[in-house]
Amino acid sequence: MKLHRSLCLVALMFLVIITSSITSVEARKHHHHKHKENKKKNNSDNKNNGDNCTVPGSSPAPPPTIPGNASYPTGSKTFDVLSFGAKGNGFADDSKAFLTAWKAACKISGATVEIPSGFKFLIKPITLQGPCMPNLVLQINGALLAPPKVGSWPKSSLFQWINFKWIHNFTIQGSGVVDGQGSQWWTPSNQIYLIQYLKHVPNWKPTALRFYSSFNVIVRDIKIINSPQCHLKFDSSGGIQVDNITISSPETSPNTDGIHLQNTRDVEIQHSNIGCGDDCVSIQTGCSNVHIHHINCGPGHGISLGGLGKDKSVACVSNIVVEKVSLFNTLAGVRIKTWQGGMGSVKNVSFSNIQVSDVKVPIIIDQYYCDKDICKNQTMAVAISGVKYDQIVGTYTSRPVHLACSNGIPCTDVDLTDIQLKPSFKYRGLDEALCWNSYGKSQGPLYPSSIDSCVRRDGGSVKRIARSREHVCF
Repeated sequence: MKLHRSLCLVALMFLVIITSSITSVEARKHHHHKHKENKKKNNSDNKNNGDNCTVPGSSPAPPPTIPGNASYPTGSKTFDVLSFGAKGNGFADDSKAFLTAWKAACKISGATVEIPSGFKFLIKPITLQGPCMPNLVLQINGALLAPPKVGSWPKSSLFQWINFKWIHNFTIQGSGVVDGQGSQWWTPSNQIYLIQYLKHVPNWKPTALRFYSSFNVIVRDIKIINSPQCHLKFDSSGGIQVDNITISSPETSPNTDGIHLQNTRDVEIQHSNIGCGDDCVSIQTGCSNVHIHHINCGPGHGISLGGLGKDKSVACVSNIVVEKVSLFNTLAGVRIKTWQGGMGSVKNVSFSNIQVSDVKVPIIIDQYYCDKDICKNQTMAVAISGVKYDQIVGTYTSRPVHLACSNGIPCTDVDLTDIQLKPSFKYRGLDEALCWNSYGKSQGPLYPSSIDSCVRRDGGSVKRIARSREHVCF
């Protein structure tokens, strides 16, 4: 009996083991089948999302978007205008992309707005406004193009093309070009069109690059060409450095000053080449502490202070140093020009180590400046004092020296030292210096010899008259 029970227990245990094994195998089969299905499903999902993957030779996934429908990698300090929608083909209007890139970079310290090489960007009149975070850079390696047709300029935007406003600690640099495409603005035949389009001929045309109320600005290495009017202007600004730039427009392009300064102080302009249809550098009222050196100027009208005092206005200019400058084929060399009837003063001006070649009149002070055939004589004048001419050497085509000072307010402390000027092969003028009502001293060598008697010894009464006009500038 016991044996029978034992056999039944063994049989029951064997049945349990067999059943358990079958269940385990089925479970493993089910799990294996389910794993294959999941793997197949996952592979299928990955294939559907394959556009988000980076494969060799393909473009990466689009980076996060920045306002303005532009895409750009977050955290970057370089803002390429192409990434903000610019086309760079020279025909499409890239102004909006440029402005959007500027606004994004403006918020980041040490950021760079990049104009890449190999592209041409058509930009309509635009204002790039601050204040921005410090050390912002505009890197121009490609080309910026102004609208080529006068009719495509808004009537309200004829004062400047690219206007920088309220910018501090800012640099423009690069190997690229800023092209004002100004030829239509210069042609006499186009004046009829301007009258029809604007109902009058405007007294101004667009300046290519203008800075207003901006400080600690550097402009270096770039090329600025064919501006409708001034190429580079600084207005009510300070702490300006211009280095190694090229400015170029035809000799026949009217009023295309190279660099124009007004109400601006603490300026250094150096190691640059400027050729244009007007003054290579023009220094206007409100300027002081300006240092210009190692400049090649020509063609053009030379390095000029003024015209100052127009329409009986007050003009104040002081502490100007121009040295180590070469001028060739220019209307004037180094000059000061003021309108009759003005007030104020020009004082502490030094022109030294100036090389001239085929310059019409190398040394000029003209207090009878007039841009018309006839101007009314007036007794008031901007007082001129403390002007030094030292080592002015080379050739002229019309006259060596022209000092025409006011009858009412003579020029004082005008010193002429080491002046050696000879007529060039293109000479068609006079050897004699023209000198009127100028006081100071001269020191040899002086050539031509007429320069020696060009300035009279200062008299105390003459100086008192000149100084009585300076108080408005204090």
